[in-house]
Amino acid sequence: MAVLEEPIKGVPLVKNYINGEWVESKGEIKDVVNPAKYETIGKVPISTRDEIDAAVKASQEAFPDWRRTTPVARARYVFRLKNLLEEHFEEVSRVQTQEHGKTIDESRGETRRGTENVEVACGIPTLQMGYNLEDIATGIDEYLIRNPLGVFGIIGPFNFPFMIPLWSAPYAVATGNCVIVKPSSEDPFSQLKIAELVEEAGFPPGVWNVVNGGRVVVTGMLEHPGIQGIAFVGSTPTAKYIYQKCGETGKRVIAQGGAKNFIVVMPDCNVNATITSLMTSFFGNTGQRCLSGANLLIVGDDKFYNSFIEKVADSVSKIVIGYGLDESVQMGPLRDTEKKQRVLGYIDSGIQAGARLMLDGRTFKIRGDYPDTCFLGPSVFEKVTPDMKIAREEIFGPVMSVMRAKSLDEAIDVVNDCDFGNGHAIFTADGKSARQFQYDVVSGNIGINIGIVAPMAFFPFSGMKDSFFGILHTQGKEAVRFFTESKVVIQRWF
Repeated sequence: MAVLEEPIKGVPLVKNYINGEWVESKGEIKDVVNPAKYETIGKVPISTRDEIDAAVKASQEAFPDWRRTTPVARARYVFRLKNLLEEHFEEVSRVQTQEHGKTIDESRGETRRGTENVEVACGIPTLQMGYNLEDIATGIDEYLIRNPLGVFGIIGPFNFPFMIPLWSAPYAVATGNCVIVKPSSEDPFSQLKIAELVEEAGFPPGVWNVVNGGRVVVTGMLEHPGIQGIAFVGSTPTAKYIYQKCGETGKRVIAQGGAKNFIVVMPDCNVNATITSLMTSFFGNTGQRCLSGANLLIVGDDKFYNSFIEKVADSVSKIVIGYGLDESVQMGPLRDTEKKQRVLGYIDSGIQAGARLMLDGRTFKIRGDYPDTCFLGPSVFEKVTPDMKIAREEIFGPVMSVMRAKSLDEAIDVVNDCDFGNGHAIFTADGKSARQFQYDVVSGNIGINIGIVAPMAFFPFSGMKDSFFGILHTQGKEAVRFFTESKVVIQRWF
């Protein structure tokens, strides 16, 4: 396979997948741009309210028969989808790099993590089991059944266009529900490819639908009485809005928001292993990850700090920037020019606030002959204080803000003063420090000597504070619980 082989050919028009058919939208058509080459690779529709209504109607009509399909039979559909995703592993990975910009290794990791959720959902005959007890009173038995609810909307973000809808959709359909997936209009081809494989796997029409678009589609999902719940991943302001609207309309909701993750480094850490982890944590996916490291909080004296930060800067300066389909590239572009401008604004803010720009990502070299339109190099700020804008707000780009603390207690106080609680981590060789961090830090996901705190598919993707709104989470048993309701049966026979 050629190094830069691109699976998206020409400038195809993305269609909606509704009721088992590929349908051209009547909405406005927008360009899909490859951010590395800054060239149009496709067209995507911004679908209308009528089109989301049509998808809901198809799902409602498909639901009764799909619910009556046995869990074992539903699992076989999901298993066929899992096998097809494995067969097309490299193709769907390259689609992600071409439409999003991440490196091919990062795309392969995303494909693997998404496929693992499909694999876990294959176990639905066990995962959906209820429980029972006889003789709760004389001659009376009681048992619990997990019932599917109907139609669910799944709203995906731009930063992981393949994986994140798969945190929810496989569990929803495996438990007997029908889904409508709304991909990000910035990179819709990953979900288009999944829908093609869903069709090849033989899912009945109306069970799995894809409607492309923007706010009109989201609003249609939130307001439609035929949709029972929403699973969303995106920014905190939008997550709060979706959480509120679902409350108003009585829908159950998973609303995962933004992050500002702290990585605490203790002086007893394994320095080389820690720095290797920091590179992927802070600069993987070009910092466009809700589990990215954002604030590096170093505990220790001047000697340790100076030695450690010098090695960090040396490693950061060697990161290779370019088109992600080049296997030698370690960091790709930001998704679009607006996102680049946002990050540049934060760099200016840090300078104005008095932080020291130790490495300036505005000066960089691209491997290969590509425009610098969406590219930005990694930046490292020193002398950052907790009150600075770059320390408190989600930048979503390749910027490391370095802070200092005199003790672990002080570091934990700084971490917990943050509004977000998504994926904080500590690097240490001391079990006592690790346990104190795990116990005291308010965060849904905690890493101990792990830079990217990404739960496996059989664990929930958690979150706290402004990083999550809801009760149950995506992935694993909690997703199964979210997509079902408990029906309790108490019976006596005379």
